[in-house]
Amino acid sequence: MSLFDDTVLVLKGYEDQEELREAYLGHLEAHPDGTWKSCHAGHITASALVVDPERGQVLLTLHKKLRMWLQMGGHCEPGDATLAAAALREATEESGIPGLTLLPGGPVRLDRHPIPAPCHWHFDVQYAVVAPPGAVHAISDESLDVRWFGYDEVADVADESVVRLLEATRSRL
Repeated sequence: MSLFDDTVLVLKGYEDQEELREAYLGHLEAHPDGTWKSCHAGHITASALVVDPERGQVLLTLHKKLRMWLQMGGHCEPGDATLAAAALREATEESGIPGLTLLPGGPVRLDRHPIPAPCHWHFDVQYAVVAPPGAVHAISDESLDVRWFGYDEVADVADESVVRLLEATRSRL
């Protein structure tokens, strides 16, 4: 199964945000290359919120280009067999934490946001991953900083999309 086919199946199985989910599926129907960064009409991205439920914390990255505190994530790559695998790869690479575990149940949220030209949109499929006990993070080349925040601190440092992702993740936990 291709990454494109997996993405379509994941989105068809996602039961929330119906209007946005349909927009994602419509975009993929119109753009068979819609899972790749080279699709300038917009493309699927995969992200994951790293959580430590025992400590009530999330790990956020201070994105180098955007200079915003965000969840880990990015573009799908040819070696990604599934959308979930892409999200887990991105979270592992950007957090430096081995042994992250995807939260069961598939994506937690969808978030479509505009990006600068030449592309137009990121169709982000957002997952959550649980950090192993005692996880030690590292700063990747894509980040200015990586830091743990208490659940109640996220709204003070991150935008509404991250806050909504945290709320959806907490309801899954």
